[in-house]
Amino acid sequence: MRCILCENFSLSHICLPCKQNFLSPSIYKRTILNDIQVISFYKYVDIKELLHTKHTDLGYYIYSILAELSFKKFAQEFVFKEQIAAISVDDRVKNGYSHTAILNKALKSRSITPQFTKLRSTNDTTYSGKTKEYRLSNPRNFTCKDFKETNIILVDDIITTGLTLSEACNTLTCKGKEILFCLTLADAAL
Repeated sequence: MRCILCENFSLSHICLPCKQNFLSPSIYKRTILNDIQVISFYKYVDIKELLHTKHTDLGYYIYSILAELSFKKFAQEFVFKEQIAAISVDDRVKNGYSHTAILNKALKSRSITPQFTKLRSTNDTTYSGKTKEYRLSNPRNFTCKDFKETNIILVDDIITTGLTLSEACNTLTCKGKEILFCLTLADAAL
């Protein structure tokens, strides 16, 4: 097969030189609701085309590669005094897989236990390309299933306005959970 970035022959959808040259993650931080920190690994503009594969079959492979390069490395270095849960934002399966579940799964480590199907939106409206006003007037209306861990890492693929993560944080906080921070692949504000 050929690397989708450089078109050289590769055993993966993205070759090792492209992973090293174009997809080395960095740490970008911003703060949302009640001083909750959001850590992102890429600037949205730098991986926009890769992120747009999420609604295709190819997206499964691309998101798996991005998760391994960023979320998995983060989890291997992260240490916390007690076991914490990683909760993905609305990990419902669409188009054969859940892109947020792929990211969440990559966080499995000694300190982090990924939890699935715990935080779901009751509003299926898509926010892609929508204004902040649209997002405000169409909240996600999250529901949360019970789980034992109190400390949480909240996981999503992209942060734009921060409204989705803020609403998810509110839902989890109302259930007695403490959000340590949020992780996203990309920040659209950079």
